Amino acid sequence: MIDRTQLLQRLDALGIAHETHDHPPIFTVAEGEHIKQSLPGGHTKNLFLRDKKDHLILVSALGETSVPINKLHPVLGCGRLSFGKPELLFETLGVRPGSVSAFALANDTAGRVQFILDAALMRHELVNFHPLSNDATTAVLATDLIRFARDTGHEPLIMDFGTLATSPASPQ
Repeated sequence: MIDRTQLLQRLDALGIAHETHDHPPIFTVAEGEHIKQSLPGGHTKNLFLRDKKDHLILVSALGETSVPINKLHPVLGCGRLSFGKPELLFETLGVRPGSVSAFALANDTAGRVQFILDAALMRHELVNFHPLSNDATTAVLATDLIRFARDTGHEPLIMDFGTLATSPASPQ
């Protein structure tokens, strides 16, 4: 598993410009509101999900986006989704709850995690994620985030959650 220093070195090696701001640890989107005011770009929430057969999914969405988890599984062709346990999160992505980030895909060397990006997030030029710990925020270009994900072996699926949210509910 890589740490923050190794992550930033990897971004440098890929030629991905980045800017990191240290701050007190934050655990929720609401706790980070004051940080958003001083940093440009799309600020994220990241959801680690699984179905009963351990189909693992990382959703990176704009903080304001409503992610209808109950409507994702038919689109993805998997079972009903729930949040992954902290132990599975650490085993797979090498981070703890509160530090989930698209950058953690670098730790999924087995390619177990499917990566989904919010279309609303990708409309921002800059996107902000924790650099594997929730005591900092790192900004990169949205296009470079996709390049980073691909370099880790994860082809992002860009999904419009606004459209998904207005579709009929899936059967129980």
